[in-house]
Amino acid sequence: MKSILIIGLGRFGHHLCINMAGLGNDVMIVDKKEECLEDLLSYATSAKIGDCTNEKVLRSLGIANFDLCFVCIGTNFQSSLEITSLVKELGGKRVISKANRDIHSKFLLRNGADEVIYPDLDIAEKLAVRYSADHVFDYIELTPEYSIYEIPPLPKWVDHSIKEVDIRNRYHISVLGIKRDGRAQLMPPADYVIQAQEHLMVIGKKEHIEYILKEIKE
Repeated sequence: MKSILIIGLGRFGHHLCINMAGLGNDVMIVDKKEECLEDLLSYATSAKIGDCTNEKVLRSLGIANFDLCFVCIGTNFQSSLEITSLVKELGGKRVISKANRDIHSKFLLRNGADEVIYPDLDIAEKLAVRYSADHVFDYIELTPEYSIYEIPPLPKWVDHSIKEVDIRNRYHISVLGIKRDGRAQLMPPADYVIQAQEHLMVIGKKEHIEYILKEIKE
């Protein structure tokens, strides 16, 4: 369990609060508009109305006591920059700020952010990969080079074990799990026999997985 501070309760901050609280974390939420807090009071450990561009407001929160501080202000970049800088100056251990553009990210990192997130961009990229390919059921980018894909097995893999197919050596990917009827079996053994109706969760370089996807299309 961690202590979390969330500043700014737009759509992203809203969902972040609910999910962080659902995972058992202590969450404090802050926004200058009272109406943004109201439906989150049952999730948050504590809440405060205040303008966090005001240093006195931030000092009253006890910034140094939080494990993570999220600055989730997407519409007013000047405020996001000021708050990020102040949170770090006041002892923020790890400051994570939301950005909408690359130029914003550069300034946020220079002014105290330990990490910058692009929730809209990340979702757009994931959806683009998923829906532009006929045989990708889910996709998670780990680095610009490596990703996790949920794909169907090649027909020639069906009724053969992972070891028989020799997926790692022949295709340069690793099978992380098997998914069937919405249920996942993680880290299947080498003697696991692949079935036609299953999906494989595989990790590897994009170029290697894209080669497999081409084979599936053929």
